[in-house]
Parts: sequence; C-alpha cells; structure tokens
Amino acid sequence: MPDSGADRSALHHRHSVQDEFVYVLDGHPTLVTDAGEVTLSPGMCAGFPAGGTAHHVENRTGREAVFLEVGDRATGDQVVWPNDDLALVTGPDGKRRFTHKDGTPY
Repeated sequence: MPDSGADRSALHHRHSVQDEFVYVLDGHPTLVTDAGEVTLSPGMCAGFPAGGTAHHVENRTGREAVFLEVGDRATGDQVVWPNDDLALVTGPDGKRRFTHKDGTPY
C-alpha cells in the first residue's frame, strides 16, 4: 500500500493467536481492513479475532485521534504483514523473531 502520509497505529497486519480490540476515545480515525475502510467516531469499537482480517488504524485528519488498542501478546503468536515482506515467528527455542515472508531472517 503506498504511503498516504497519514499517522498509523501499525503496519497492516494480522495475528495468529492474539485477539485485538480498538476503542475510540476522541477524533475520527479510519479503520483499514482487507474488506475496506470505515471512519470511526468516539465510542465506536472494532474487534479482530486471531487469524481474522488484516487491519490497521490511520488518522487522516488534521486533528488528534485517541484510541485504545488492546491485545495480550499471547505466547506462540505469529504476525503476518500481508503488504510487507515481514513476519514475526516463534523459533524452536521459543523466542520470537522477525523474518522475511520466505522465512529467511532479517
């Protein structure tokens, strides 16, 4: 995805084990998922089950957006960034490490 210049919560990603939850406190950030985009408002929330759609949040406005993004950093969680050559995997030693999508280490 080309850089829009917007502030982002993270690169577009999905987790294998960890569920995530976003709750908007202030502002109007844009939720970007594989299914499309939606502008969020204060009091709105979105949940992302493990293995579900890839997602991230962008602030495309000139105003500050404040939101909580909650996850638990579950053991064994692997993360995939579908638009980037990046993955987070757990090695045989139990340590998490970043790799290219083909598995070669950074």
